[in-house]
Amino acid sequence: MSGADTSATSGRSATRGRIDKRQAILDAAMRVFAREGYAKAGVDPIAAEAGVAKPTVYNHFGDKENLFRQAIAADSDQALARNMAVVEQLRGDGELRPTLEEVGFRLLQCYCDDRSWALRRLLYAELGRFPDLIDIVRGRAADRVTEALADRLARLVLAGRLRNCDPAEAAEQFAALLTGPMEARARLGTRQVPDDELRTVTASAVRTFLQAFAPEAG
Repeated sequence: MSGADTSATSGRSATRGRIDKRQAILDAAMRVFAREGYAKAGVDPIAAEAGVAKPTVYNHFGDKENLFRQAIAADSDQALARNMAVVEQLRGDGELRPTLEEVGFRLLQCYCDDRSWALRRLLYAELGRFPDLIDIVRGRAADRVTEALADRLARLVLAGRLRNCDPAEAAEQFAALLTGPMEARARLGTRQVPDDELRTVTASAVRTFLQAFAPEAG
């Protein structure tokens, strides 16, 4: 291998290692912040949990406040990826009700996983200190999922599968019908809601949604 090839390989390995360390720090930070809250969480336990030296954390993120915001942003990005993969399954082929029920069920599974609850509890707890967190979470995840859902519903409207409506409003209504009951049922994530209960909530949400948005008979 030539000197140039060796140098390029070393450069890629160094870059990969830096990216891996950064992600390990973000994952560890989210766990520690969720467990301890912002005020009590220290950089030392975050570094230990990430398996890096404390100066490495500061080299990547500068200070605890920036690390906190970056951890929230990274977790929002991961939530977005999980939810978008589900929304992509909402297509115009097949029977509409079972398709909506399956997509709704998968969205509720995303909403009710431990990581999503941890993110929401942390958001609720620290919003007074960091009011911009709501913009981070909504801008990077929640709003984009709703927009993607609205796009899929718009296609169903054009195909005559749903009545003529504002797709953005329909998407908001569908999401609200799904997630509205969950905070009480899950007790803010302290109770694991079984899949059969999630399916019951989804079926009720879809039934109500179609009563409002299904095409008029005839």
